Amino acid sequence: HVQLVESGGGSVQAGGTLRLSCAVSGVTLGRNCVAWFRQAPGQEREGVAAIAGDGRTNYADSVKGRFTISRDGAKNIIALQMDSLKPEDTAIYYCAAAKAGSRWYDRFMYNWWGQGTQVTVS
Repeated sequence: HVQLVESGGGSVQAGGTLRLSCAVSGVTLGRNCVAWFRQAPGQEREGVAAIAGDGRTNYADSVKGRFTISRDGAKNIIALQMDSLKPEDTAIYYCAAAKAGSRWYDRFMYNWWGQGTQVTVS
C-alpha cells in the first residue's frame, strides 16, 4: 500500500522560507522518481522539482536557485526547501511518486499522490 503524506505548509511573507516534507511508504526511494507539484487556483498542476531513483534532481525554471529537493532514505522522506519565496509561489503543493518514466514534469507520469499542503506567500 503506497501512501504519501505532506506536511510543512503555511503562510509566509515574500522573501521568507518554508520546508515541506513528504513521508513516503510503500515506495522505494532509491528506485522511483518522487516529485513535488503545485496547483494554484485556476491553474494546471505543474511540476516544481523531482528526484530520481539515482538521486538526480530536476527543477522548474521558475524555482531554480530558490528551491532544493532532497531525500532521507533512512526516514523515507522527501523534502522541499523553499527559500526567497514569492507571491507567485502560492499554491497547494503535492508530493507524487512514479513507477517509471523520464518526463518528471508530466503529472500523468505519476501513479500516487499525496493530499496536498497549502503554501501562501503574501
